[in-house]
Amino acid sequence: MRYVCDAPGGATWFRIETEAEAEAEAALMRHAVDKYFRRHEASARESYRAPKGAPSFEQEIGLKDHIAKAMPMFVTLRADDGAGLATAMLPPGGQEQAGFRIVIVGPENGDPYIAHQRAIEALARHVHLNLPREACYPYA
Repeated sequence: MRYVCDAPGGATWFRIETEAEAEAEAALMRHAVDKYFRRHEASARESYRAPKGAPSFEQEIGLKDHIAKAMPMFVTLRADDGAGLATAMLPPGGQEQAGFRIVIVGPENGDPYIAHQRAIEALARHVHLNLPREACYPYA
């Protein structure tokens, strides 16, 4: 995982970068973030096109960077002791995208806004996105 930003109360947002991290997050938080991570990573991988004329051994040089830019940002909020507090799926590159549904959930798909509103606001400021509960928590 890669550091994203700090949040109030000693919590920290991290970016989930690998399938193994997504699986660990799903197990810790008891939800299905790994399913969505795999689906979006496969779609980003499919959309990759190697530079024309690149030798066969260089075909995948830009793949990792392409996937990071093309797929949604999956982030996790962790307490200072490592406990999982919330998981979010943000648009690719953290940029607003028409039709993209931002999702933020807590353990077992619970409402993270109750206990972590200020931490979600810190993430919103960092990525320059509006993350209101009404739009981002799918079970309201």
